[in-house]
Amino acid sequence: MSGARDRDDRPGDPAGRGGPAVPGDPAGPGDAAARQPAPDAIPAVDSRLIVREEGFRGYAGEFRRKLRSGELGSLPVVVAIAVIWTVFGSLDSAFLSAQNLSDLSQQIVGTGMIAVGIVFVLLLGEIDLSVGSVSGLCAALFAVLNVINGMNEWLALLVAVAGGAAVGLLHGFFFAKVGVPAFVVTLAGNLAWNGLMLQVLGTSGTVNIPGDSIVAELYSTIFESPAAAYVTAAVGVGLFLLASLLDARRRRAARVPYRPLAEIVLRTAVLAAIAFAAAYILNRYQGLPLALLIFLVLLVVLDLVLRRTRYGRMIFAVGGNIEGARRASVSVPFVRMSVFTIAGTMAAVGGVFLAGQIQSASQTSGGGNLLMNVIAAAVIGGTSLFGGRGSVWSALLGALVIGSIQSGMNIMGVSNAVQFMITGSVLLAAVVVDSLSRRSQKAAGRA
Repeated sequence: MSGARDRDDRPGDPAGRGGPAVPGDPAGPGDAAARQPAPDAIPAVDSRLIVREEGFRGYAGEFRRKLRSGELGSLPVVVAIAVIWTVFGSLDSAFLSAQNLSDLSQQIVGTGMIAVGIVFVLLLGEIDLSVGSVSGLCAALFAVLNVINGMNEWLALLVAVAGGAAVGLLHGFFFAKVGVPAFVVTLAGNLAWNGLMLQVLGTSGTVNIPGDSIVAELYSTIFESPAAAYVTAAVGVGLFLLASLLDARRRRAARVPYRPLAEIVLRTAVLAAIAFAAAYILNRYQGLPLALLIFLVLLVVLDLVLRRTRYGRMIFAVGGNIEGARRASVSVPFVRMSVFTIAGTMAAVGGVFLAGQIQSASQTSGGGNLLMNVIAAAVIGGTSLFGGRGSVWSALLGALVIGSIQSGMNIMGVSNAVQFMITGSVLLAAVVVDSLSRRSQKAAGRA
C-alpha cells in the first residue's frame, strides 16, 4: 500500500524494462554477448527489496537510507493514524469501540471514492476543484430520474455515473486539447455543475430516496454472518500472497530485481494481521458493511491498473516527466482526458454513496467541506501534489485520517469551527512533509 512506487515499476527504469536500452549496457542490444548469462550467474537482486545477509540490521540500514533520501511512502500517514487513535482512545474509550470503528468504516466510503479520482489527477500534478459539485449533480440526477420520474433504479444509477464520466471528459477536453489550465476549467465547472444541480432538483430543493432503493441498500447493507468478514480477509490475504509469488517468479525468470520468499511471507503476515483484526472488530458490532467491501475491491482493481498496466505507467510517466513521456510516444492528451474522466466517474460513484448514506439529494449535496476533505484525503494519504508519485491506497489512508479526526472530535463535542482548523492544519502538515520529501529526493538524485 505504499504511496511511493517501487523502483522496478517506474517508467523509463531499465530494471523495470520500461525504458530504452542504454548503449553499451549488458542488457542492451549493443552487447549481445553480455546478454548470455554465465553458467554460475546469480539473478539480479535489488538490495532495497531483499533481506540481506545482515538480516534485521540490514533492513534497519535500508530504512535509515530511505528516511535520508525522502522515500517515506505511507509511513507518515500510518504514524498519524496510530497517534490519532491513541489520543482519542485515551480521551474517550467510545472512540475505539467496535461500533464507532465499524461506523467509521462506512462513513469514509463516499469521501474515499471521490478521493480516488483526485489521486489520479494529482498523479499528473494537476487538481480538480469540481468533484464536489459533480458528486452532488450525479446524486440529484439519480434521485430525480428514479424517485420523481419513475425510471428503473439501475438505469438511473447508470445514467448518473455516465453523467459524471461525461463531465470529467469535458473537463479533460478543455484542459488537454484547448489548453485551459485544469485549475480554471474545474473551478468554472464547480460553479456550473452546482447551478445545474439546483436546476435539476427544481423548486423543492430536496428529493428523499426510499430506504429500499438500491442506492440506500448499497450503503446500509451489512453481512451479519461472522464468516463473511473472515472469508473476505482470508481471500484478500490469499490473493496478495499468490500475486506476490507470481510476480517474484516472473521477475526472477526475467533476471530483474525481485522480492525473496522471506520478505513475501513477512509482508503477507503483516497484511493478515491487519485484515483479520479488522474482521474481528467488524464482527464485534454488526458485521461486514457492503459499502466497505465495494470500496476495497475497487481499490484493488484500480491499484492493479496503475501498477501493472501500460496505461498506469503512462500516467506516472506524464506526471513525472511530461517531456520525457512525449519522447517515449505517450499520448499526453489521451492520458489527461482519461484521468479527468476517471475523476468525474469516481465523483459520481462517491456522490451516489453519500446520497445513500443520508437517503436524500438536496441543494447542499456536494457542498460544505466535501471538496476540502477529498483533496485532503488524497494528499494526507501520501499522493504528491507535484505529480508522479502516489497510490490509490492513499485515498483509503487519507480518508481514514480525516474520518478519524472528525469522529473523535464529534464524540468529544468539538465545534465545527475547530474541526475545520484542525483538519486544515493536518493538510498543511501533509503538504509540508511532501515538499520536504521531494527536496530530500532531489538532493539524493532520486526525483
